[in-house]
Amino acid sequence: MKFALLKAGTAVLGAAALALVSAPQALAATDINYDCQASTPLGPQTSALTQTVDATAPATVAPGGSFDVVVDPAAGQVPTSAAGFTIKNVNTFTLKVPVPANATFAGIALAGGSNLGGTPTATQSGGVITIKFPGPIAGGSTYELPTITAHLTAGPSGVVTSTLGGTSYSNPGLTFNTVVSTFLGNITAPTSCFPNPNPVLTSTTIG
Repeated sequence: MKFALLKAGTAVLGAAALALVSAPQALAATDINYDCQASTPLGPQTSALTQTVDATAPATVAPGGSFDVVVDPAAGQVPTSAAGFTIKNVNTFTLKVPVPANATFAGIALAGGSNLGGTPTATQSGGVITIKFPGPIAGGSTYELPTITAHLTAGPSGVVTSTLGGTSYSNPGLTFNTVVSTFLGNITAPTSCFPNPNPVLTSTTIG
C-alpha cells in the first residue's frame, strides 16, 4: 500500500483493501486506483492514489457453505513533505467495503499490523464492513496494515465477487486526515477517496 500526495496541504493514504477462504486460491496482485479530494483552506484539491492488493479466495464453495477471503496489504511509508510543506502526521482512517451479493456476513478478523497509533477495529452494519484505526502516523515513518480475513456464508447459487466500497467523493470508501505544516500554520485536510475503476478482487462460484 502506498501514499500519494499532491498539491499544497493535501495528502492521501492508501489503506488496506478488503476482499471478501476453505481451499484458498492465490490470485494475482491487483492495483487499485483511487480518486481523492481533500478539503483545504485553498479549496478542494484532487489527487490520485495507487494501491496494490494481494487477495486469496476459494474458486468454489458449496451452497450454504462457509468460506473466507484474505487480504494481506503491503507495508508503506508516509512521505515527509508535500508540495514543499512538511507532513506532520496522518490520522483517523476509515475503510468501507460492501458485503458481496450471494453471501452473508459471518465475521471478520484482523491480524498483525504495526505503527497504526492504536488497535484497528472492524464492524459490520447494513451490509457494509467498516475498518478503522486512529493514527497518528508521523511523516516519514513506516507502517503496516493488518491482514484482513472476512468470514462469509454462501447463498444458494451464483457467484460471490468482492470489491471495495465507494462510488464518489460524497460516497467515499476511504477517508482520513492529514496534518501539514504550511505558511498558514498547521492545517488539517480531510480527504475522501473512491476506487475508479472499482475492480473485482476475488470471485467464488457457488456450486
